[in-house]
Formats: sequence, C-alpha cells, structure tokens
Amino acid sequence: MTALAVCLVLCAAITAATWILSLITNEHSWVDRIWSIAPIAYVWVFAASSGFDPRLVLMALLVTAWGARLTFNFARKGGYRPGGEDYRWAVLRERMPRLGFAAFNLFFISIYQNALILLITLPALTVAEAAGTPLGIWDVVLAVMFLGFLVGETIADEQQWRFHRWKATERAAGRTPTPGFLQSGLFAVSRHPNFFFEQAQWWTFYGFAIAATGAWLHWSIAGAVLLTLLFAGSTVFTESISRGRYADYDAYRSRVSAVVPWFPRATRAEASVTAGR
Repeated sequence: MTALAVCLVLCAAITAATWILSLITNEHSWVDRIWSIAPIAYVWVFAASSGFDPRLVLMALLVTAWGARLTFNFARKGGYRPGGEDYRWAVLRERMPRLGFAAFNLFFISIYQNALILLITLPALTVAEAAGTPLGIWDVVLAVMFLGFLVGETIADEQQWRFHRWKATERAAGRTPTPGFLQSGLFAVSRHPNFFFEQAQWWTFYGFAIAATGAWLHWSIAGAVLLTLLFAGSTVFTESISRGRYADYDAYRSRVSAVVPWFPRATRAEASVTAGR
C-alpha cells in the first residue's frame, strides 16, 4: 500500500470509531480527542514511506511537538474524561432538531472533520513526491516560524487556562468573577489568539511543500484553506454564545481584532473624548 492509501484507511477507521463512540456515549467531542493525535500518525507515515527524507522528518517532528502540546492542554481541561464534551456541542444540540443534529454529527463532526484532519497533513504528500530535494534556508525559516506560532499558541492557552482557574476559584468563594471573559494578555490584541496561531502553524506547514518543489500553488493547500474556513465558522458560533452570556462582549468586539493580533481600536466614547481635547 502507498503511504496515502495507509492514511486513507486509518482515517476511515478513525472516522467510524469517533461516530460510533458518539452514538454510544452521546458525547460529540471524540473527534476533538483525536484532533491532536491523528496528524502525528499521518505525517510519520509519509516520513517512513520516503525512507525518512530529512524534510519530512523535520515536518513530522514539528507536528509531533504541536500535537504533544495540544494534547496536554486538552487533557488538563478534562477533554479526555467522561463528560468532557466541548460546551458548544450542547448549545448546538439545543438549537437544532434531533434528526438535524444526528445528520450534522455524522456528516460534519465525524466525516468532514476527520477528512479535514487528514487534508491539513497532505503537504507532506507533496513533499514525499519531491523527496530528495535538499533542505535549504527556507526550511529553517519555516521551522522557526512554526515554532514561534507554537509558542504563541502555548502562551494564549496558558493565559486562558489561568483565567478559567481564577474564575472557578471566585465562584467557589461565592463571588461573581469580573470580568467574565478574558480581555488581557494576548486577548487584548486578538479575541481568539489561539485560533490565529493554530491556523498559522498549518499555513506554515504548507510552506514546506513550496520549499520542496519551488512552486507556490499545490492542491494540498486545500487543507489550510478549509481549516481557516472552519475556524471562521467556529469564531462566529463561539462569539454568538459569548454575546448572549456577557453584556459587555460587544464592546470588547468593537475594539479588539477578531483573530489576527492587532492594535486595539478606540471605542466611540474614547474617540469622542480624544476628539474633544
């Protein structure tokens, strides 16, 4: 079997397993639980099939570091424990008819997302097909960029982790946490910095296909494009929940960039004060 065939069989098995487990447990975060694990397997399959081409080994090591960090963060939040379902699925179940959500679970959560997990790793297939091209300065640049984005996501997740622990402590003490959502650190320049760094890593991963072939456009860019679209939808859905929970979330949205970190905008009130000086 070719490396792609092995990955397709593995993806089909994971897809079936996550869907069946969702039916058995009535939890719909099984794809979330393998999101940080399956890509490691896929990329190492391509690396092994190439005879451990240096560029593919570098890519596999970077994805392994990405997966280890993400798995740790997901585990400490209780994602692997029974009942560790993403809170957004429960909200979506309430908004959709039962049969509609069942179809959504099969076709989007299980099939589409598992296919996407494989797709984001397929720049490794492009690199495998160009195996033998020597490593160069652009591979070093891409590796440094990937690690920089990995550090950024680590910081964002750590800030979020500490904030939610503080919220839990406040509630345990009978106090209402104020503010109710994180607005400091990286979250002062992006409402979803972890989303930004996650996507940036996979766009950088695609860059290795460019470095290996010298061509800017390959069909394997589809994974990064579709991942960005997924996060765009996730951002809208997540913020619809936050806007319903926090009265001041719209003010936060008006001054802070949605995803790409950028300088905060002045609110209308602040702009009026500034103009009156």
